[in-house]
Amino acid sequence: MERKDHIDGFAAVSLVAFALVLGFNQVVIKVVNEGLQPVFFAGLRSAGAAVCLWLWMVFRGVPRDFSQAGPGLLIGLCFSVEFLMLFIALDLTTVARASVLFYSMPVWLALAAHALLPGERIGGMKAAGLALAFAGVAWAILDRPSGGQGSLAGDLCALGGALGWAGIALTARATRLSAARPEMQLLWQVLVSAPILLIAAPFFGPLVRDLAPVHLAGLGFQVVVVVTAGFLFWMWLISRYPASGVASFSFLSPVFGAGLGWLLLGEEIGAGLLGALALVAIGLVLINRPRRDPQVPQKV
Repeated sequence: MERKDHIDGFAAVSLVAFALVLGFNQVVIKVVNEGLQPVFFAGLRSAGAAVCLWLWMVFRGVPRDFSQAGPGLLIGLCFSVEFLMLFIALDLTTVARASVLFYSMPVWLALAAHALLPGERIGGMKAAGLALAFAGVAWAILDRPSGGQGSLAGDLCALGGALGWAGIALTARATRLSAARPEMQLLWQVLVSAPILLIAAPFFGPLVRDLAPVHLAGLGFQVVVVVTAGFLFWMWLISRYPASGVASFSFLSPVFGAGLGWLLLGEEIGAGLLGALALVAIGLVLINRPRRDPQVPQKV
């Protein structure tokens, strides 16, 4: 497969479409939470994705290697925390607010990587991005809506989901799991999280709420499109295009999430949240901006 050294038109369109799917994903979770209890929903999604991913790996002949059990269990635990927090957040606060806070993940990943990973020091541009994104997160939390659409508990859960997501990235990069195929990394996440979430679900209330066909369709969308196909497509893009270029499109996800929450669910987006969203988006662009190495004159 040909490796590209830049983001071409196809990649740009694909990454914008993928960011749109991730933004729409938040709306789907919010809607399905009306029919299924959030933690139970998250557990069902992991279980369904585990089946789909296993069948895909069998079909493609991808080996299932469970020798790295320690890091595998850790990344599965982080995945459990991420989506337990996110699904509860979307039950308590708005899609727009959850999107701003959840997609602040690169902020916490950059801070942790600075302390834990060699070669991941924070330079001037990244530091500016971190400061802007952190200010946006603080603004979003402190700017409480007057209409009762958001809650502090929901906002903090969204932030907890971002920390769980950062834990996944750190585990994938800093442990022996970094040598595993991306499909195997995802398989660990869904296999471990499914029983954890399903066992924890009864402690968060009745498992079924006002279940309707639309909620089952949303569950299917989550399992097939978001977790299985979406992740595999993302892996394909990463394998073919520069990782920094692919990552730079991540700022679009909270923008689309907030916009779709307003468009499809009628959520209010005040000036404060728009300002927080802008700071986070600009910060993410600066954090993901590729570092330019100084030019070395060639010998003539």
